[in-house]
Amino acid sequence: MYLVYADGQGNVYDHPELYGLARSGDMIVEMLEEELIPLPEGATLVGLPSTRAVGMDPETGEMMSLPDGSQAVGALLPQGYTRLCLPGYVKTDKSYKLPLFGYSAVVWKDGGFYVAADPTDNPEKWNPLNCDKQDLEVSVGELTAKYPENRLYEHLSNCALGYECLTSSNTFLGRWEGGVPVSYSCNAGCFGCISEQPDDSGFVSPQTRMNFRPTVNEISQVMLEHLKTPESIISFGQGCEGEPSTQAKLIIEAIREVRSITDMGYININTNAGLSDHMRGIVDAGLDLMRVSTISALDDHYNAYYKPRGYTLANVEKSLKYAASQGVYTSINYLIFPGVTDREEEIEAMVEFVRRTDLKLIQMRNLNIDPESYLELIPPAKGEILGMKTMLEIFRDELPDVVIGSYTHVPPANMARVKQRELNI
Repeated sequence: MYLVYADGQGNVYDHPELYGLARSGDMIVEMLEEELIPLPEGATLVGLPSTRAVGMDPETGEMMSLPDGSQAVGALLPQGYTRLCLPGYVKTDKSYKLPLFGYSAVVWKDGGFYVAADPTDNPEKWNPLNCDKQDLEVSVGELTAKYPENRLYEHLSNCALGYECLTSSNTFLGRWEGGVPVSYSCNAGCFGCISEQPDDSGFVSPQTRMNFRPTVNEISQVMLEHLKTPESIISFGQGCEGEPSTQAKLIIEAIREVRSITDMGYININTNAGLSDHMRGIVDAGLDLMRVSTISALDDHYNAYYKPRGYTLANVEKSLKYAASQGVYTSINYLIFPGVTDREEEIEAMVEFVRRTDLKLIQMRNLNIDPESYLELIPPAKGEILGMKTMLEIFRDELPDVVIGSYTHVPPANMARVKQRELNI
């Protein structure tokens, strides 16, 4: 398991002698053979600026960092893979904040790159290689020409072609899960928000947040274009917007209009679920799927990261319970970070939270963040750090009826919400 590093020009090398090391939180750790898998198709190797790679002499066990001029290397994993370790590095400039990506440990082994990761879900639909650029450009041209006055299609065309967002690309390609952003406002101040950062945060947002309020007609057009197959999913709540439930009136009217025309496919919302009354109205309008973003089931950790405005984690739990009681297929978008998510107290709290809310699915998502900034922000560990692989095993053992995955799934046939939807419209 040889150390992987890069030079100042971005060329990647494997070290001839030193073994690769990883990080769990702020600790340098050895990787285990059972944690490693071949570098997945669609993954990207990146250099970590202002860092030096850390390796181990296999003869002496001594930990060593490479000289200045070299960089640590991390892997950015495609959806469907849960990282188990961070890259092993030390910062050469402690004030520098790494760009907002989810860096995973990578080594050279048996003639190829390996990463510390778990194949948590089938990545086929979210493999960037399955999105043909030519087909996408044609579809973008067709839909923007068909709806020249619809600002959402104009906005989503930049997301698809400029940011290469797979969800917005699906909106144009008419397949799988597509997105329909609706909100420029938010009721949280997420520390790692990818669409809006304060000027003094030190982070650069990788996306630009939408800056207009769409009409019900614009939203409905996007939804109806996408909901043409039984397994199609259209989702409110994208990386290019704020909290969708702040525009609950728009969403409720659009759902009702769409469901008066077609019962095809599934309507999903990606949300923080803090506005319980708004969420109740959206559920009652005919929502099928709900994915709630969370980083912890512990108040102090949750509040430190999300900085909620006018709601608490108790409101989130209330929304999930109500949605589940109405037949909505509920899940959480669980932002995970090695050395934090696998703390003993975090695991215990999350298992109980899942049981209380009757969750059906946990979507593991690698947190895109500068590790040092995040660790300074949140409460310190209170119990033992068990390791990410052990955490996944505990979830699978303790929550046998809960799907452990990485993205939104169509619910099983016996959980379809058709009857409930007919009652609510």
